[in-house]
Formats: sequence, C-alpha cells, structure tokens
Amino acid sequence: MSVVVENLTVRYGDLTAVNDVSFTAPTGAVTVILGPNGAGKTSTIEVCEGFRSASSGSVRVLGLNPASQHRELTQRMGVMLQGGGVYPSARVRDVIAHFCALHGKGVNGAELMERVGLTSRAKGTWRRLSGGEQQRVSLALALAADPEVVFLDEPSSGVDIEGRDVIRGIINDLAQRGTTVVLASHEMSEAERVAAHAVFFKDGQVVASGEISTLLNVRKHLRFTSIDGIATADIAIAAGSPVKALGEGRYEVASESTPQMVARITSWLSAQGYPLSGIDLGMESLEDAYRRIAGGAR
Repeated sequence: MSVVVENLTVRYGDLTAVNDVSFTAPTGAVTVILGPNGAGKTSTIEVCEGFRSASSGSVRVLGLNPASQHRELTQRMGVMLQGGGVYPSARVRDVIAHFCALHGKGVNGAELMERVGLTSRAKGTWRRLSGGEQQRVSLALALAADPEVVFLDEPSSGVDIEGRDVIRGIINDLAQRGTTVVLASHEMSEAERVAAHAVFFKDGQVVASGEISTLLNVRKHLRFTSIDGIATADIAIAAGSPVKALGEGRYEVASESTPQMVARITSWLSAQGYPLSGIDLGMESLEDAYRRIAGGAR
C-alpha cells in the first residue's frame, strides 16, 4: 500500500475536521476520496502531503512519514492543490519548464505542456488563463517530478468537457504506469470514470472504503423519468412492486429490470397519457452508493 492512514484526527481549535480516520490507497491504482464540501477530504490530503500536522494518528506515504521525512517524500511525490501557487504574470511554458528543472527528473517541459493540452497557451500568463486552464497547469506542475504517488485535489473543478477528457486520460495513464493516484473530489460521476477504489467521507469520518465494485449494490434497478407528482401508489399497482419518487420526475421501482416490468410501466404511463422521458436499467452508481451508505450529502 502506497498510502496508509491510521486513526488520523485533525483539529482546528475546537473544530474536529477529521475524526479518527483510517484507510489505505493501493500502489499503482486510482483511489478517490469522496464526500461533500467540508467533509474533511482536503485536510486529510494535506496531512498525507506533509503540509498539515495531524492532531493524532499516523500516516505513511511510500513508507515515509510525511511530516518528519517531508524532504525525501517531495522528491517522489506530486501535488496538485485546489488553486493558486503560481505568480500571476508567469507564462505557462516558463513555469512548467521551471518546475521540471527544479525536480531534475528528466521530464521535458514542452512534452508535459502538450500532454495537458496547453501548447497553444504556451505564451499565456497565469492571470489570463481560464479556471480550467489553470487547473491543467497545476496538474502539469504535479507531474513535473515524475512522481511515484500523486495527490490531486478536485482536479476537474471548473474544467470544461475537453479539459476533463484530458485530465481523465492522464489519470488513467498514470495508473497504467504504476503511479499511485489519490484524488479528492465531490464530483462522483467523474470519479467513477477513473477510480478503482473509493473512500467515503462524511462529517470528518470514513463511512466506507474499498474497491468500487464491492461498494456498489450489484442488483440492477429500474428507474424512469416522466412528469413530477405522479401518485406512486397507482404506479405500484400496475407494476406489482413498490415505487418511490426520487424527485424531479424520476421514479424507482423496487424490482429487477426485467422486460416484463419495463412493459408494465410503459403501458401504464401510455394509458394515463404520461410521457416517458427516460429509462435507466443500469446498476447502482457511485453517487447512489454514497447516498445509501452515508445517508446523502449534507
């Protein structure tokens, strides 16, 4: 395990931001730390990076203590902060080349700039970049050390669709090369695309962790979208199974998504003159699993 967190607690005065947290991040895999804003994700990541002190507990990253062995760890670790840290008038190509030179790992600045999709913005200054472009610069700086482990805090925040594709591809490439990736996010649909392991945070505590495939409920569900306000008791009679409203015109039938069940639901909606805007026969999503296990986001 590249990252081992045991009984970690972080306090800010009387506020306990992280409360007795334990989890691991496997080597050469993508682990996502999920939870709403204020759940303790960033504080935990900062302790792992050695930028914040733990009130109690222990953390080991690549077998090192991030606090007492921080200098050694920085030579093997990449860090992408939530924002800032770059001089406003610094040009993209200059700051990336500078970080590559500082780390001295042989990473080519021009190639790294192309990898994050910013070659066309090489002469642009930090202050002139969009929020998503700044995120990609921050990602490039995290990769300048050719790290064995990389921490990414909300890497796709404020990033457009094209930028998300770039970041997703880089994360997948890192894992395939054997780099351990730990990312904190509250965007669960995006995290599900890249991560193999997940840690669910809520109110400063870990409520579940493990391989995503084991956290998801494998029972297939039947969900459909129509108009809001349909009496679920009436649908349940037609379906022969309980139905609950999920809000915004979405409904879930407590049944396997068999062709017979789909036919009963669609026939009933048609007979009542209700539209069928969408139907979902898939398995539980990561967001569904979080809501089920953690009781929903704050």
